[in-house]
Amino acid sequence: MTAKQQWQVVAAIVVLLAGGAFAATHFLKDELTSVTIGSDAPTFAAATLDGTHKTKTLADYKNEVVVLNIWATWCGPCREEMPSIQKLHTALGPKGLKIVAVSIDPAGKEQSIIDFEKEFGLSFEVLHDSTGVIQSIYRTTGVPETFVIGRDGVIRKKFIGGEDWNSEPNRRLLEVLLAEPRS
Repeated sequence: MTAKQQWQVVAAIVVLLAGGAFAATHFLKDELTSVTIGSDAPTFAAATLDGTHKTKTLADYKNEVVVLNIWATWCGPCREEMPSIQKLHTALGPKGLKIVAVSIDPAGKEQSIIDFEKEFGLSFEVLHDSTGVIQSIYRTTGVPETFVIGRDGVIRKKFIGGEDWNSEPNRRLLEVLLAEPRS
C-alpha cells in the first residue's frame, strides 16, 4: 500500500468517527447528559389530580427550594418513606419548602393515587405523569427517587430508594437552602 493510500484510509476512518460522534450527540443528546448533583434540574410536565388536570412544570416552582419525589402507589419503599416526607412538609412547608411528588402510575390509576394521598394524609403537591416520561428525563433507575433542587434550579441532592426525609441531616440541608436568597 502506498503512502497516499494509507493517508486515504486514515482520512476515511477519521471521517467515519467524526460522523459517528456527530450522529451520537445529535440523536442521543439527552441520553449523554447526566442528571446528578450540581447539574441543572431538567423540566418536567405532570398533571394535577384536583379535577382540572392542569399541567405543572418545574417553571411553576422557579426560585423555590423543591423536593421532587418520583414514586408509584405500588412501590413498597415509596409507602415507607411518605410519612417522613409529610413530616418534613409539616415542619418546613411553612418556611417555603415545596414538596412535589410525581406519581408514575399508569393512566386510569388516578383514583388509586388520590386514595394513597388520603391514606397517608398528604398535604403537599401530588402530581401524575401517566406516561412515566419524568423517569427518562431524570434518568431514574426505579422508584422512589428523590431530587433536592435549590432556588437556582440546580440539583443539590439525589437519593435513590426510600429515605427518612425528616431526618436531622436532611432537614439541615433544606434549612440551609431555604435560607439562601431568592434571585
